[in-house]
Amino acid sequence: MELTEQGSNSGGGGDAPVVDETPIFPPLSSTYSNVDDNHYVKMEDGDANDQIEKSNSHNSQPLSIANSVMTAEGLADPIGFLIICCVVLIGDMNRGVVFPIMWPLVQELGGDAVWLGYAVGAFSFGRIIASPTLGKWSIEFGYSKTLVGSTTTMLIACLMFAQVYRVNSLYYLLFTQIMLGVGSATLGVTRAFVAEITATRQRTVYIALLTAVQYGGFTVTPLFGALLMYALQDNRYEVGFIVIDQYSAAAYFMALLSAATLAVLMTKFQNRNRTKPTKRKASSRTSERDELADRTMFCGITVYDAALLGCMLLNVSTKGSIGSFETLGISFAQSHFNLEPETAGMIVSANGMIGVIALLSMGQLGKYFTDIQMIVGGMTVCAVGIISFSALQSVEDGADNATWKYFLGIFMIYGVGYPIGHTAVIGLFSKIVGRRAQGTLQGWFASAGSLARILFPIMSGYIAQFDDITTVFKVLFGILALSNFFVAVSSPTLTALST
Repeated sequence: MELTEQGSNSGGGGDAPVVDETPIFPPLSSTYSNVDDNHYVKMEDGDANDQIEKSNSHNSQPLSIANSVMTAEGLADPIGFLIICCVVLIGDMNRGVVFPIMWPLVQELGGDAVWLGYAVGAFSFGRIIASPTLGKWSIEFGYSKTLVGSTTTMLIACLMFAQVYRVNSLYYLLFTQIMLGVGSATLGVTRAFVAEITATRQRTVYIALLTAVQYGGFTVTPLFGALLMYALQDNRYEVGFIVIDQYSAAAYFMALLSAATLAVLMTKFQNRNRTKPTKRKASSRTSERDELADRTMFCGITVYDAALLGCMLLNVSTKGSIGSFETLGISFAQSHFNLEPETAGMIVSANGMIGVIALLSMGQLGKYFTDIQMIVGGMTVCAVGIISFSALQSVEDGADNATWKYFLGIFMIYGVGYPIGHTAVIGLFSKIVGRRAQGTLQGWFASAGSLARILFPIMSGYIAQFDDITTVFKVLFGILALSNFFVAVSSPTLTALST
């Protein structure tokens, strides 16, 4: 097999390297262009030019074909994808590992359910103020610099969180939660990276893989927090100025993981900068979709803008629902099932593992169901799991609720409903955005989810404090039912814009 050069005979394009008369994609500069229906966007490999110059200076063959060829069925940057998965994992582990200890920690600091809502919401507040900026920076400065800066912030925030119990201040807890949120506000950046290195028809599959990592981060890793809390309960160890106890061990554990991820980013991650896509003649299907997207609705906004807004609202309803359980899941397990925080954390982790398996099966589900169907089905299962808790009485009222009821409800929410429904929402949003620059839009999408994780936990905390926790479940059920109604009514338009 010989590597030859074939000039362009038509279309006015430049020379492209070919193998056995078949054009290589992407070219040697690793610049990914729009490829008709696959909707690749043009990205530049920050190190490609240097590598080509070195190759030419030594009169050697061009870059390895294995490193240059990308088909519509694969990833443009598999190593980069794995590193991105690590960034997403530690970002949501900062939420998951502390899940079992947050309620006991708030109680130790003198707080109640309302303070717990603020503490959980503070993490998302940090994300919401940082996500749009990081998304914009990923376009202006590239992914590498953006992710290195955010991961450094996360490392510092983990070390700060380790001192919360020593400082003994609820306000300091809120501040450290905000800083952790800022450091992990990279969901928009990471999703944009994945969107830009995958074909449109396979985007939901790879977004699902990324979401599986994220989901495992905040649903499976409570197991680590529960184990650390169990092992260090009533024990305290001092190593110089470092104090390790049941409240600080998780933070130091996350600091080590953040430092390791930062090292990988700085040494192995290949920087990529987005450039303006090459304009190509649109196909008839693309023209019809663009015509639909540009239509103005009765409210004065385009169909495209309305679809993006609708997806963001779906993100709010699904993220908000899971945020409420993140806030009240442990206290509900104690008050209605008499479960210890460690046990409740392990139940959530077990169902989180099931949810990860469901996410890894999204490729198979996608062969039989559309994104719209998976959204409706996932939110329906989640809503049923939530409403199943509303009829339960508390232990104080003499109820003896079986643990399997808690497990079943959590299974429907964490194991099936949320992971499938929410991931389909992410995939739908990315497909609707299409070839446009995704960094900023994904940043706003992530901010919408973070906003939900601010408002819903605080709302849930107030309702639980001044009314009853079962009222929270009824409110969440109503929100998800309304969201499903929106999806059903808008299904034809959303399908047309995403294909």
